[in-house]
This record gives sequence, structure tokens and C-alpha cells, in this order.
Amino acid sequence: MKTIDQSVLDTLAEYDSATVQNAGILVRGYVHQDEDYTDPSLREYVSPGARPAVGYALTSTWTPLNEPPDKANGKARGDRIEYFDSIARANVPVIVVQQDIEHPARRGAIIGDGMAYQMKALGAVGALVDGNARDVPGINQASLPLWATGRVPGHGPFNMIDHDIPVTVASLKINPGDILVCDADGATRVPVDQAADIARMCAEVRAKEGASHRFFSAPGFTPDQWEEWKAKS
Repeated sequence: MKTIDQSVLDTLAEYDSATVQNAGILVRGYVHQDEDYTDPSLREYVSPGARPAVGYALTSTWTPLNEPPDKANGKARGDRIEYFDSIARANVPVIVVQQDIEHPARRGAIIGDGMAYQMKALGAVGALVDGNARDVPGINQASLPLWATGRVPGHGPFNMIDHDIPVTVASLKINPGDILVCDADGATRVPVDQAADIARMCAEVRAKEGASHRFFSAPGFTPDQWEEWKAKS
């Protein structure tokens, strides 16, 4: 996994996901939304607190309803312990990213409180899930920030299929090692090679927005001030 100085992640964590997305536009222009941020199907179930969760994506695919054919034939396709080992070995903040690839998808749960306690202990700073969570109160007690596309109470035969591969969560295409900034609005993707420039640009975005907010919140705002703003825009 390619990493950058921790100070860049710390800077990104000072801003919300929307500010980071705006900063990304200033750095590289507009990109397709599916390469940029999650869609409205993603819900925040366990908040990261005052600051967003920021970390490198550790990606994986799961099936929660049926045994995969290879496993039924005696050939296990995925090694969950190996995936959890990768969390422990990362030595950087990671967001565990899980995609349900069952048929049908998003019917069983692919994360629960037992997994959350393990992931948190091994160094995960958040979980981003295209699929369902269960035991959400327990995940909250584990203090693992959680975003998922739904909740259900159960699952069937439960398997990790693969990891360290490109996945899709709430329409967002995520590559292993991408930086993710996750808060109540969802997740914004930051490519590692652009992260330092985007982090620096966040301050400019915040300054411009702050000036606008102060201007329009002035007591006794008048139409003349609106005309002044238009002339400068």
C-alpha cells in the first residue's frame, strides 16, 4: 500500500467530506460522481464524532447467504484471517471496505459487533459497507464508526470472497489504498497521489465559504448588498 505523511490525513480530518470534495474539484476538475463520492443509499449508523473518519481503504467482498461454489467443492476462495491480518499489519489508519456480492445482494448482514470489536482492536478507524450491518448498538459500543446501505438482523452461511481488489460502495468505485473521508454526508474518495494537494486546497475552500457566509449573515442584509455580491462574482 502506498502511503503519505500522516500530517496529510490529519489535515483532511479537519474538514468535512463536502469541503474535501470541493477541494478535489479545484485540484483536478470535475470527475464522474462514481469516482468521487458515495450516493444517498449510504447511511451513517455510528458517528465518528466531531471529525470525519479518514483512512486508507482496505477492500473486500463478502457473501452472507450461501456457500460459494469453490468452498462447497472444498476450495476456500477467501481467507478472512488474512484480511484481518492486513488490518493489523497496515500500521496506518484504515477504513475497512466491504461489498456484498451475493445474489441477491444486500439481503443478509456482512458486518456485526463481533467483527467490529476485532477490526477496531486491529487498527481500523471506520467501516464502509455496501450491504447490511447488524448488531449496530454493539458496533457503537465497539466505537467503530460505521456507514452501511442497510440493516438486517441476520445472515446465512457467511464468507469473505476476496480482498485487496477494486470494489463499489454506494456507487463509489474504491481502489485498495484510496484515502476515504467519511462523515454524516457519506464518503469522499481521495486518490493518494492527489491527497497532499487536496488537503492544502481545503483551506482555500473553507476561506471562500467563510467569507460568503459572513457576507450573507450580516444584520439588515439589503438588496444593494446582493447587487454588490453579484458584481464581484
